[in-house]
Amino acid sequence: MIQDLEALKTLLSTPQKIVVTMHRDPDADAMGSSLGWALYLQKKGHQVTVISPTDMAANLQWLPEADTVLTYEGNAAKPRECRVLIQDATLICCLDFSALSRLKELGKLVKEASAVKLLVDHHLEPENFADLMVWSTKAAATAQLIFELIRDLGDLELIDVPMAECLYAGIMTDTGSFRHGSTTPEVHMAVAQLMHTGFEVNKVHRMIFDNSPILRMKLLGHVLCNKLQVLPEYRTSYMTLSAAELEKYHSEAGDTDGIVNNGLQIENVVMTALFIERKGEVKISFRSFGSFSVRELANAHFDGGGHFNASGGRSSLSLEETVEHFLKLLPFYKTQLLAVEK
Repeated sequence: MIQDLEALKTLLSTPQKIVVTMHRDPDADAMGSSLGWALYLQKKGHQVTVISPTDMAANLQWLPEADTVLTYEGNAAKPRECRVLIQDATLICCLDFSALSRLKELGKLVKEASAVKLLVDHHLEPENFADLMVWSTKAAATAQLIFELIRDLGDLELIDVPMAECLYAGIMTDTGSFRHGSTTPEVHMAVAQLMHTGFEVNKVHRMIFDNSPILRMKLLGHVLCNKLQVLPEYRTSYMTLSAAELEKYHSEAGDTDGIVNNGLQIENVVMTALFIERKGEVKISFRSFGSFSVRELANAHFDGGGHFNASGGRSSLSLEETVEHFLKLLPFYKTQLLAVEK
């Protein structure tokens, strides 16, 4: 729902110093919605900087204005410049996350900043840190909410090809190329409006999905051939990737995105998980079908959250201990897993 639209419209009626930020390890929705919103704000005469907590994936670096994004930590880190921009901002736009912890170290700076804070998000249970909110769990993507916000601000005519490419990238990926249950009539209506700009739909898909380094494809082959485990009694599959394996395949930010989805393609499997050992922790991605909530599982046991059928979590245990903990949980969810219709 779009709250405080008039208040936001009033705020944006005069030039602002704006920072747009998104969650760590940004995906196409986080980066696409942020860049699309930043391009719109620049057209309206505002001074805008996009800041990412961590590096973006290689397959997102083609997005319009991606080369202007500042990274707080990572290979292209500019922490001092980011701190100054956040401190001086009059408006901070927080896109595609519901908790400041998703910003890592950047979260503390945003929390302490004196700027007005705008939250635009479609995840469940947002923290109460924002002054203004554009929030709906019914939206398929934050990029969809950005489109609807620009529309409700009366500026559809300002959407051009670069903005459309960014927003379409976010909507396309978060709907699983329009195959997830979140693909509503409103999604297709938004995309239809974006397509009126004349951008190349196949280009966006190609740059995101058909532009992988050869080592990423070999990493995927290694995971599917050697690391995929199936537990028929729980209708569950899982995969693991150690830090050593990531190093062997020279894995960079984004190289593991989407791998978890392969686990749901197996006959009779309704839940899958990918465990990745990275930088002193284990990052976990969960996916499910139908009535089984991986968000509930992630939130209860792995300090995570997200969507009903697509969630993430983290563990400070070793990779082996984290997987062992996951396996011990499965008997408690067996009845729910067996009841899912696929």
